[in-house]
Amino acid sequence: MEVPVYLFTGFLDSGKSTFIQDTLRDPQFHNQEKTLLLLCEEGEVSFDSSVMADYHVDIVTVEKESDLTYEFLCELQRRYQPQRVMIEFNGMWKVTEFLEVEYPIEWILVQIMTTIDASTFALYMNNMRSLVYEQVVHSELIIFNRCDNSTKKSFLRGNVKAINAKAQIIYEGVDGTINQLADDVLPFDKNSDMLTIESGDYGLWYMDIMEKPQSYEDKRVTFEAQVVEVDRFHQDVFLIGREAMVCCADDIQMIGFVVHYAKSTQLKSGQWVRLQAKVHCEYDQQYDGIVPVLYAVSVNSCEALDDYVNFS
Repeated sequence: MEVPVYLFTGFLDSGKSTFIQDTLRDPQFHNQEKTLLLLCEEGEVSFDSSVMADYHVDIVTVEKESDLTYEFLCELQRRYQPQRVMIEFNGMWKVTEFLEVEYPIEWILVQIMTTIDASTFALYMNNMRSLVYEQVVHSELIIFNRCDNSTKKSFLRGNVKAINAKAQIIYEGVDGTINQLADDVLPFDKNSDMLTIESGDYGLWYMDIMEKPQSYEDKRVTFEAQVVEVDRFHQDVFLIGREAMVCCADDIQMIGFVVHYAKSTQLKSGQWVRLQAKVHCEYDQQYDGIVPVLYAVSVNSCEALDDYVNFS
């Protein structure tokens, strides 16, 4: 019998325990199954053992990251014979390393979920970016909680999508209810047929055009970026983009676009240019979806920009 495993990640006091208990109380999720709950850290919200017993939950505390071995997990499977497993992971441990651990043959990892306190997200991004990356990069569902009227949706979404483009994001208010959060006002006039993207706005624009490419169809955009690669096999194509610090200084990623340009072979990789181009939406097989493709109107050399892309 397959045993589904649900992994809950996030920093201490990000709402993991509350989310787990709410999930267990959900009648659509819980149907008297026997659950094994591994607690890898102790947060402000505790688990009442008598209440957990009503939901057929066995709780096991894991003190050290090194305890999560194949032998240990097999022993838990033998002892408790769970029908599903929920793991509240320690926010300071490395999710990537845990995913490399061999599980008991019955266990199937079915979902990774991450809870994030929206009110402290900027602090973590500025001071513990690599740890945020670990929490987010593998997650399929990311829940920003404690959102209020001052929460900047574009900052939350932009930074998460730069790490994990396929993650689903949910926003919750301070009271725990779903909060759609209105889209922030963009720093450029998206309704205009001709857009000039300033250096500091590149990240926000990139995330918006990648999420809603059809809204830019036939518009002209002008921005400065770096020639990444000239396609020698397709002589009218080159790649353009800018560097973003996604995790840390050792993990710089280029984010950009495919550009069609008849004189692309005259360009050099690493060259900085001011590009004016028309946007067309096309299906990309590798991305498995519609992406914006740029058709150059003009390409001119410009001074290099020395800052990384940000998403605020």
